[in-house]
Amino acid sequence: MSTEKKKPLVLVDGSSYLFRAFHAMPSLTNAAGLNTGAIYGVTNMLRRLLADYAPDEVAVVFDAKGKNFRHEMYPEYKANRPPMPEELREQIEPIHRIVEAMGLPMLAIEGVEADDVIGTLARRAAAEGMPVLISTGDKDMAQLVDEHVTLINTMTDTLSDPAQVEEKFGVPATRIIDYLALVGDKVDNVPGVPKCGPKTAVKWLQAYDSLDGVMAHADEIKGKVGEYLRESLEMLPLSRDLVTIRCDLELPLQHHELQRRTPDSEALRALFTEMGFKSWLAELGEESEEPVVTPEPVEAHYRAILDEGEFEAWVSRLESAELICLDTETSSLDVMEAELVGLSFAVEPGEAVYIPVGHDYPGAPDQLDRAVVLARLKPLLEDENKPKVGQNLKYDMGVLANYDIQLRGITHDTMLESYVYNSTASRHDMDSLALSYLGRSTIKYEEVAGKGAKQIPFSQVDLEQAVPYASEDADITLQLHRTLWEKLQSEDKPRELYQQLEVPLLSVISRIERHGVLVDTAMLRAQSSELAHKMLEIEKSAYEAAG
Repeated sequence: MSTEKKKPLVLVDGSSYLFRAFHAMPSLTNAAGLNTGAIYGVTNMLRRLLADYAPDEVAVVFDAKGKNFRHEMYPEYKANRPPMPEELREQIEPIHRIVEAMGLPMLAIEGVEADDVIGTLARRAAAEGMPVLISTGDKDMAQLVDEHVTLINTMTDTLSDPAQVEEKFGVPATRIIDYLALVGDKVDNVPGVPKCGPKTAVKWLQAYDSLDGVMAHADEIKGKVGEYLRESLEMLPLSRDLVTIRCDLELPLQHHELQRRTPDSEALRALFTEMGFKSWLAELGEESEEPVVTPEPVEAHYRAILDEGEFEAWVSRLESAELICLDTETSSLDVMEAELVGLSFAVEPGEAVYIPVGHDYPGAPDQLDRAVVLARLKPLLEDENKPKVGQNLKYDMGVLANYDIQLRGITHDTMLESYVYNSTASRHDMDSLALSYLGRSTIKYEEVAGKGAKQIPFSQVDLEQAVPYASEDADITLQLHRTLWEKLQSEDKPRELYQQLEVPLLSVISRIERHGVLVDTAMLRAQSSELAHKMLEIEKSAYEAAG
């Protein structure tokens, strides 16, 4: 008897992938300006899933356009949902094309939701003893879990079997429908019981076994929430119907027809080229002088530091960091006139903070005192044993010097890394580098401060806009450094030039720009004469060599 483990039928909740990727991924665009963050996120999750499980039978299921049978049951179903953002809508068709080119069967059945299609396919396969893996982030899917059906959340790499479902929700998978009916769903506008949260729902189900049991004993439940329960009795059966995934649909195919096909390499090459996914092009054998490996985008978490407790916690974190990425926001590009408006820091990709100290628009929130912040940071900023990185740190060094802070410990500068690595490139600004090396479209200064005559100083920019802009500067710079430094480390001479000449000169040039330079005219005349004699000797030897 064969003991070989069966491969699972893999069912992908494409609609869940779509929205999660859109909200989790940073803002990416291709060369034509098409938003590509969700496209990248969905494709990347699919690639990982296929690599991990190598299924023979698989389907990616999306919600079909238009209303479904639940709207007929309850016209207000999903009435609270805002319209799909245009930035996401434009990415759906390219995602569908990539799924097809990857050789993955794709389904979107009118009149029902993706959950129902997945539920029906899962139950049919499970009835035949086939293992089923559902890839989703939708909590409603937990009702499908049993000894044959498992959920996987690819964003957190967590599996959910019956034991894990019960541990997570407090009730077994067989009671998830009752649990969801009681709690309701504001996003889908499922009524539920007002003020009945997860803890209350679990308490009731543990006491009365099922939704029917809870309803039968509604008179025993005390307090305001008991009143809400009794007021909801008429609607609870409807709530249960709305959250129940249909597993008995008449589908146009069977699960064994969902065979994974050989990917269409030419179609994928064209799509990845169009989207600007250079690292995946290299895997397809795309010829280029130098395949560009674009790091996977990371989820961004940015926030403002407005109180002393948070500030002290971040200072402690900076003090223990292996490398500090910093950036300043100021009132002017003229370093001698610039006043500090705020500082941003990052020590790990995807996480950065902005410390505002000079936003003075009407209604601006209270901020930490600039003098107090700088006094606390001065020992750290002047410590040459605390490695630091930034983009054009010569400017930041000059700004801090205006406040009697001598920035030391400058270990890296992404503008210099870019120049040494590719001196023929025409642009070395952060926005251009982010697009070239990270595939990332960043927030532009004009987007937060305006253009031309209507441009406002950064001190007048609302913190809601300033925080993501300033924090992103530090975060992206840190990510750029990791990418560029990895490239430089593999090339001995450019790395030596960068480390031994360019970085040490940064501080020297900053001081020269600030204080000027004393010129020894007598020495320059002597050097000029010496060089003239050497040139004549070389010229003479050249004529002799040429005959």
